[in-house]
Amino acid sequence: MPAWFKFFDAYTIRARVFPAIIAAIPALAMVVLLVSWTGLALSSGVATVGLLVILYMFSDFARSQGRKIEPRIYELQGGKPSVTMMRRADTSLDTASKDRYRTFLASKLTRTAPTAAEEEKNQADADAFYEQAGTWLRESTRDTKKFSILFNENITYGYRRNLLGLKWIALGLNLIAVAICASLVWRNAPVNIDDSFTGRVLVVLVVAVIHAVYIVAVVNQRSVIAAARTYARQLILSTETFLAAGKPKAKKKASS
Repeated sequence: MPAWFKFFDAYTIRARVFPAIIAAIPALAMVVLLVSWTGLALSSGVATVGLLVILYMFSDFARSQGRKIEPRIYELQGGKPSVTMMRRADTSLDTASKDRYRTFLASKLTRTAPTAAEEEKNQADADAFYEQAGTWLRESTRDTKKFSILFNENITYGYRRNLLGLKWIALGLNLIAVAICASLVWRNAPVNIDDSFTGRVLVVLVVAVIHAVYIVAVVNQRSVIAAARTYARQLILSTETFLAAGKPKAKKKASS
């Protein structure tokens, strides 16, 4: 991994920078392959700073686009997964485990967990408790080494969400790159495969086709919903770690 990636944390790189780069791959390929770099004489320091600024801009934009579509993702699932999966009507987790989690989380929130009757009568109030419980869990599981599985699931969700937020922008950049390359090929007709410039144009077109297939076929709401539910399930299951930490350690038997 390039040395300048050390300026970004793992989540930013994998969940924000990568989606932004993937969204712009055809445009980036076109710039790299078709622009002459011989006339540029930027110092390595200036180039590094400029690249860091661009990457930060890309990552921030990817995050904002991902956050923009998040309410729609939640709506399609009937609410935030970390809330809906704690409801008694949801069968993603077994009832006995969720009862234990409610009791533990209620003790941490210093409030009473909703009973089955209360939840049936007023789901909104119960959801408010589950939302608060989810917030406590997220704040209490920020140790990425201790909760590495949860952290990786969060990255997967962030990556898919942010890339979906950039989907139409990615396809738009793809179309622009293809249009520019097609016009260059037309201007240089007849096409000569052996010509280095034409060869570079064809490479960009191949990259654009592969990119378009990936964006259309793989980047969709279904994949984001799956990642959101996987992350939410792991977040709720992280309660087991706190429950285990609170159990008294078994005394060792004295050796005879």
